[in-house]
Amino acid sequence: METTDPRITLDVRGPLALIGINRPEKRNAFDLAMLRALSTAMTHADRHPDVRCMVVFAEGEHFSAGLDLANVAPALSSGEPLYPEGSIDPWAIQGAVRTKPLVVAVQGLCLTLSIELILAADITVAADNARFGQIEIKRGIFPFGGATLRFPQVAGWGNAMRWLLTGDEFDAREAHRIGLVQEVVPPGKQLERALALAETVAKQAPLGVQATLASARLALTQGPEAAARALLPKLLELAVSEDAREGVLSFIERREARFTGR
Repeated sequence: METTDPRITLDVRGPLALIGINRPEKRNAFDLAMLRALSTAMTHADRHPDVRCMVVFAEGEHFSAGLDLANVAPALSSGEPLYPEGSIDPWAIQGAVRTKPLVVAVQGLCLTLSIELILAADITVAADNARFGQIEIKRGIFPFGGATLRFPQVAGWGNAMRWLLTGDEFDAREAHRIGLVQEVVPPGKQLERALALAETVAKQAPLGVQATLASARLALTQGPEAAARALLPKLLELAVSEDAREGVLSFIERREARFTGR
């Protein structure tokens, strides 16, 4: 499928939606058009009836050098919306909320907005040559794409502040140690592994997967008590679904379940 910018690609392969970033000559830095195209692609994938999991990856040596600030700054200064009205914000700060899981594959440089995209995703696979840096404070600003919100949740306060307050670069091993990425693989294998994980997720019951994401997100945004109150009502709703019946039947018949999302 064509997106609103050729540097962001969308390839729906059955239950998977592959979203590519393709501006290697600029280290895949995001300008305004790319931000909007990524939002459009992710919105299409999230609302596509066949898609059960998304994968974001990048062409070239580097995942992304972050934001093309010179291009995007005028929109930021004027308060112009960064994303189309009603579309998903890939960084989950404003706009519609993504309901389907997202796996990210990264390599090379992963700066600023790249880290924040990882923090907004669900699972990340990194090549062992990946290098990370939350360097906004070196440019006189601070992270505004979610790092101040989510980095401490993911890595713990001290680990997050070690990198947020210094702007120092860290490697894939450290990213894995602090929980920023979930697996580290040899360079060139990150997309293959991300696709394998996405395929495993896509085999699970779609309603259950989406309910899991929603419950965990509710706990983070509104607290454990709010999430706890919503558990039983949602469970009762899913218990009468076709997928719940299929899950029990597949267990009895000792076969792989065939979930339909109904």
